[in-house]
Amino acid sequence: MEELATLGGGCFWCTEAVFLEIEGVLRVVPGYSGGHVENPTYQQVVTGTTGHAEVVQVTFDPDVITYREILEIFFTMHDPTSLNRQGADVGTQYRSVVFYHSEAQRGTAMEFIAELSESNVFGLPIVTQVEPFTGFHEAEDYHRNYYERNRRQSYSRYVIEPKLRKVEKEFKERIR
Repeated sequence: MEELATLGGGCFWCTEAVFLEIEGVLRVVPGYSGGHVENPTYQQVVTGTTGHAEVVQVTFDPDVITYREILEIFFTMHDPTSLNRQGADVGTQYRSVVFYHSEAQRGTAMEFIAELSESNVFGLPIVTQVEPFTGFHEAEDYHRNYYERNRRQSYSRYVIEPKLRKVEKEFKERIR
C-alpha cells in the first residue's frame, strides 16, 4: 500500500533532494498545489500571482516510514517559522504548507505542529499552513532531480547541500 504526502517547504529542489534520500520513499515529484490557475507553469508560479506553492508530492510506503516521520523530516529540513520565504526565496509560492490527503493526515499534522509549538523547539511561532489537498500540477521536467543533475551549481552547494547534511545527521537511520 502507498500513501501520498504533499509538502511545501520553500524551493521544491531542496525538498525533493532530501526526500529522495529517505528509506521508504518510493517517488518524489516536484510541482505546484494550492492555487487558482489551471495547469500553471513555473514562470507563472514564481510571480506569486497564481496562489500555488512549490511542493513535492512524496509517495511513501507506510509500512516502512510513517506520515509522522515524513513530517519530522519535513520540519527539520526547512524553516517553519518563516512566513512566505525560505532564505533568499521570497513569496507565497515558497510558503511552508502541508496539504493533507485525509482527516488522519490533517490530525497528525495539527498534533505534530502543536507539539512543536508547545516545546518551542524553534524559538519562534510556527507559521506552517495545514490545508486540504485540492490538486497537484507536476512541474516541468527540468525541475526533476534538480540537485542530482546540478550538484556543482552554487544553489546546490550553498542551499541544498546544507539541508541534506542536516537531515542525514538527524535521521541517519532513515537514509538509504
